[in-house]
Amino acid sequence: MCFDLDSRPPIDPIAGGALEHEGLQLTAADGATFRGFFARAAAPTGAGMIVLPDVRGLHGYYEELTLRFAEAGIDALAIDYFGRTATDDDRGEGFPFMDHMAVVGWETVAQDIAAAATSLRERTGVRSLFTVGFCFGGRLSFVSATLGLGLGGVIGFYGWPGGTARGGVPAPTEVTARLAAPVLGIFGGADAGIPAEVVDAFDGALAAAEVPHEIVTYPGAPHSFFDRKQADFAEDSADSWARVLAFVRENTAA
Repeated sequence: MCFDLDSRPPIDPIAGGALEHEGLQLTAADGATFRGFFARAAAPTGAGMIVLPDVRGLHGYYEELTLRFAEAGIDALAIDYFGRTATDDDRGEGFPFMDHMAVVGWETVAQDIAAAATSLRERTGVRSLFTVGFCFGGRLSFVSATLGLGLGGVIGFYGWPGGTARGGVPAPTEVTARLAAPVLGIFGGADAGIPAEVVDAFDGALAAAEVPHEIVTYPGAPHSFFDRKQADFAEDSADSWARVLAFVRENTAA
């Protein structure tokens, strides 16, 4: 499990940094529609961010994170995974997300990510496009670099880099030769679900494939530490956010 519904990003708002925000309906290549949440930067830097949520789909944490990116000058669009199966857009406490996650497939999610990339580029004209994901979305973010989207970089917070996954999402460690973008991987050292040897194997595979990358592990930090409620890991959260922004700056085309 990733974030609770009352979790929020551990990032202070910047007054006036976001020009506008709105909910969207996006259309994938197969004609399926799904929900997105878009935020436009008041002072754009030329970077755009696709936000890939955890297994709960697009809820308040990710809407707020999208705003935080826009406030940092990064136009952003968060997407939901369940437009093909859910009857409405409510991802609240009563939403049976695991029932819907059980039928999510990589082929359809890949179409949704591609549709988000097209929408964000058309809306903003960003020069460099990135993905960031958390948990299930972290794995998706890593393998988004195999989709031919011309990404400037991919960022994963505690995304499983090895083994099998829901929906047949490829293991990032096994497709490093196909990753056509720099990688930033952020992990918690106390995450029992992603042990150090799995992270090390991913790091080694990236190095062997000569993929530009940075792997950061915060000792003692659990899965889902990047949360305002996780006050004990506020310094780790602040450092990881700074690394995300630096990664985007360094990989945004001039």
